[in-house]
Amino acid sequence: MNQPLAYVHPGAKIAKNVVIEPFTTIHNNVVIGEGTWIGSNVTIMEGARIGKNCNIFPGAVISAPPQDLKYQGEDTTAEIGDNTTIRECVTINRGTIDRMKTVIGNNCLVMAYSHVAHDCFVGNFCIFSNNTNLAGHITVGDYVVLAGLTAVHQFCTIGNHAFVTGGSLVRKDVPPFVKAAREPLSYVGINSVGLRRRGFTSEKISEIQNIYRILYQRNYNTTQAIEIIEAEMEATPERDEIIMAVRNSSRGIMKGYTGMY
Repeated sequence: MNQPLAYVHPGAKIAKNVVIEPFTTIHNNVVIGEGTWIGSNVTIMEGARIGKNCNIFPGAVISAPPQDLKYQGEDTTAEIGDNTTIRECVTINRGTIDRMKTVIGNNCLVMAYSHVAHDCFVGNFCIFSNNTNLAGHITVGDYVVLAGLTAVHQFCTIGNHAFVTGGSLVRKDVPPFVKAAREPLSYVGINSVGLRRRGFTSEKISEIQNIYRILYQRNYNTTQAIEIIEAEMEATPERDEIIMAVRNSSRGIMKGYTGMY
């Protein structure tokens, strides 16, 4: 790993076929998997765990200490899965004592100038467009798309297959399978285009739509809606996932957009 004009700490564990471009700095206690490309002027700090076949573009800073005054130097990590791309000037902070790690899953794309703060857990196949900002302690499911300039409040949860439109402020939890838009952030339908692309049948999409009609369009409160969904809708993995997301929400779920009906 004698890269010209790059610094790699002797304690870093770099797999075969890793390319490290000039002017990059890799600190101690870093692990990088096979086939990963690290562009120029990247800084990878202690606690980084980067998987196989990743691409990290110039200016990115991975596993910097969290921007949290409570952090006391705990031995925490920032973990990036396989086949994930981190674009220019992205910052990903390692965890605190709360979760001990920040995680971004496999096959994700984090576009330029985005920020993922401490103790965030991001699933697989997610796309964060330019200037997406995640505060600390956020949980993001699989196949989530956050369009550009989206900002997510700390401790929020965004469910699997959700789509959040650009320029959104996410203050409440976003349940799975939905599209979220407007200000304040509201339910504007299910993510039918994304679901079709991922192999959901028309019947399954219709089932999810019917569940959210009860939850958002029939003027029930959340407790009443969940009771009706359990009573009237057949038990399926998708139905149960929606119910669980609503019941487990510590911040409460986003509301429906009343102006569209």
